[in-house]
This record gives sequence, structure tokens and C-alpha cells, in this order.
Amino acid sequence: MAFVSSSDDFFGLHYHGYQEGFEEGTRQGTIEGRNHGRLHGAKLGAEVSFYYGFALAFKYLLQNSSDVKARKRLKAMESLIGLIQNFPYPQHEKLQEDMERARAKFRQVCSLLNVATDFKEYVSGSTGMSF
Repeated sequence: MAFVSSSDDFFGLHYHGYQEGFEEGTRQGTIEGRNHGRLHGAKLGAEVSFYYGFALAFKYLLQNSSDVKARKRLKAMESLIGLIQNFPYPQHEKLQEDMERARAKFRQVCSLLNVATDFKEYVSGSTGMSF
């Protein structure tokens, strides 16, 4: 059994232990950060994709209508589609602002169509169905 005889040996061991712990913490933090980013990226992707599919489907349904209200709805739908088509790709500084704009436009479109605006309601709404 070795005995630490001087304070230099003790502080050397302390520093070595600190370095090992710091490196392991950095490695674990990187892994956790990457997983967190993937999860939230997938959620945002699902939300934007839902808005896009929603808008395309209603645009298709409204495009042949000559009703004044339908034209207003169609214009709002095309605006939402345009927002989504110009949506940012990875590493965009204004991601939150663009998401808020897309959500606001989606709420406006839903209001014009008299449909529920909760994205989660659409996603979880099919759980009780059986075929």
C-alpha cells in the first residue's frame, strides 16, 4: 500500500481525477445533448409536416369553390403552405420565431375553417379507433 508523502502527490492525484471526471462529464453531456436535440427535432418535424399536409388537403378541397369565404380560406391556406415551404433547415437562428409564425397561421386557418386548433388532438385522436 502506497502512502502519499507530499502535498504535491496529493494535488497531482486530485488534478488527474478532476480531468478524468471532466472528460467523462463532457462525453456524457454531448451524448445527452444529441439525444435531446433529436427528440425535439423530430417533434418539430412532425408538427410542421402535419401543418403542411393539413393545408394541402384543405387547399385541394377548396380550390374549386367559387364561394367568397372559400377564396379567403384558400388564400390563408396558400399563405400557410408558403410559410412552410420556406421553412428553415438545420441550424437556423430564428427557428422559434418561424415556428411561432407557422403556429399562428395554422390557428388562423383553423379559425376560418371552424376546426380545432390543437395539434396534439389530431395526433392522439386516432388512439380509440378500431378496424
